[in-house]
Amino acid sequence: MRFRYVYQKVVDLKSNEKTQAEWMLSAAVGHLQSEQRSLDRLFEDKRATFSVIQSEMENKASVIKLQELQRYVDYLEQCITSKLRDVKRAEIHVENKKSFLNSKMLDEKVWLKAKEKEQDKFQHEMLLREQNELDEMATVRFAMRAR
Repeated sequence: MRFRYVYQKVVDLKSNEKTQAEWMLSAAVGHLQSEQRSLDRLFEDKRATFSVIQSEMENKASVIKLQELQRYVDYLEQCITSKLRDVKRAEIHVENKKSFLNSKMLDEKVWLKAKEKEQDKFQHEMLLREQNELDEMATVRFAMRAR
């Protein structure tokens, strides 16, 4: 006789939900990394622009050119501020997905533990049946020899 868990479909569902939660967390982490790379590029652009401003000042560049570069730096500052908000939202999203995954993992673990207990109970009952059959066979043999 083979063990069949009556709630196996629920266990499978919980496992699938956990897998989907893992995928969602992975996507959220990927989005966060993308936002952080974008922010790093903005900081690098700002540093590069400051370097250009420095070299233009040493070369006695025109005021118009320096004003243009300063406006670009101001624009980069606005972009950095916006991107920092995006990164923060992405971090919060990752934390939410981690929490969701933890709840799905706990849910799956509960169902797997219930299945394991049921399987242990089944195996124990099978061992008892087997032992009873062996005891009955021994009793019959003993009775046959006693005659």
